[in-house]
Amino acid sequence: MHTRLLPLTVAASLLLVGCATGSTTSGAGSAEQEADAASTGDTESDRSADSSETTSEEESGDGSEGESEAAPTIEAGGPSPRLGVTYDGGVMVLDALSLEVVGEMEAEGFTRLNPAGDGRHLFLTDGDAFRLLDAGTWSEPHGNHDHSYTTEPRLTDLTADGSHPGHVVRHGGTTALYFDGAGRIDILDPAELDATASELPVTGSIEVDEPHHGVAVHLEDGSLLQTVGTEDERTGAMVTGPDGEQIATTDECPGVHGETVAEGEAVVLGCEDGPVIFADGSFSKVEAPDEYARTGNVAGSEESHVVLGDYKVDEDAELERPERVSLIDTETAQMQLVELGTSYSFRSLGRGPQGEALVLGTDGQLHVIDPDSGEITEEIPVVQEWEEPMEWQDPRPTLFVMGQFAYVSEPSTSEIHIVDLASMDVIDSATVPHEPNELSGVTGDVEPEHAHEHQHEDEDHEDEGHDHEGEGEEHDHEGHDHEEQTEGADS
Repeated sequence: MHTRLLPLTVAASLLLVGCATGSTTSGAGSAEQEADAASTGDTESDRSADSSETTSEEESGDGSEGESEAAPTIEAGGPSPRLGVTYDGGVMVLDALSLEVVGEMEAEGFTRLNPAGDGRHLFLTDGDAFRLLDAGTWSEPHGNHDHSYTTEPRLTDLTADGSHPGHVVRHGGTTALYFDGAGRIDILDPAELDATASELPVTGSIEVDEPHHGVAVHLEDGSLLQTVGTEDERTGAMVTGPDGEQIATTDECPGVHGETVAEGEAVVLGCEDGPVIFADGSFSKVEAPDEYARTGNVAGSEESHVVLGDYKVDEDAELERPERVSLIDTETAQMQLVELGTSYSFRSLGRGPQGEALVLGTDGQLHVIDPDSGEITEEIPVVQEWEEPMEWQDPRPTLFVMGQFAYVSEPSTSEIHIVDLASMDVIDSATVPHEPNELSGVTGDVEPEHAHEHQHEDEDHEDEGHDHEGEGEEHDHEGHDHEEQTEGADS
């Protein structure tokens, strides 16, 4: 079933997603292409149906051996954003404009998704590897404008291998892959990602002192922020320069988990007694009002110096369902708490295009918060009321933001909903063929050199204290002391 609430508005406004997320070239190119398409009445679906519109070919398939059929590459009228949605047994790729499924790929076990950083590819966490998924949408600069293309999505054979792959962090034109069990950080150049290449464009690998559930952020000046700890205890973080020399360190972050970057490249790390901030070459501690005050999921925005975080105070709870969120000011190192009146989960946090703080509540509403004042400015009904499941891997309504649109999954009805953050309305809903779990996406646009958005990107699979139980166990990201996925890696 596909519900069209505002069909003309949806079609027009969703085409702005690529522009809203940024391009390295002038927006005039996209406008020019849209005008051309409008004047001819040509649409991407029309071109897809007509094989004579094929402009080139590239290898496609699901990554299985012997697959060699070429899939057509179609030139589009502008960036064509796509969503990645995991389910039990695989991953779907959806057209983010129409919410129609454009590809399905099988995958065993519990899988997680993270954008790779180039606007086209996603990393599927598959066993002891990050596997590259080509979402089949991209743009290429051409003079003062871009050309945009689509093809069939496919799960490639390109992997970064290592025990317990965890957080994926995109920042400053690089992508950092963190392997908890292997105790290794791989840095790669997302601009050089190529699904037809023989290997991933890894520019460097760093061995950590002791393996633990950690995270790393490669900063714009070439320095590296990484967490510090052991498998049993995580204590803080350190920053080293491009030459490996230590710049700053902190041991004031017990249970360190979750990271994000705010305006001015201020990095916030979640801790069990108030977050820490790295900015201007040094760490600072944020005081919390409670003795145990765990922030393990944080969501930042380049449009705001305030970071949104969760806030938990019950150290002994098997699953705490908090009703307060934290706002962390990276300029003053002060924390403000906001009462929502409803609980939420580690997949509930996001940021809007103007830096709005977004929280998907178990009351079914998307709560919009002014990050400076802490005022709840909007409450948008999106899904039915729900309850967070006990197991962090189990499906629950999930929030993913791309440009001016918030995408929300509803597992109980197998639906995906689109909220226009400009009008604050639900503008489209569609039923998908499988119960959705993780939700991510790519813009199909040329990514800015310093693109970054880690809101999953920084989720915490709650870290509620289970250990790595061995190579065969799934990476317990949400807290289970393998805590979290990368959703907070959103996650």
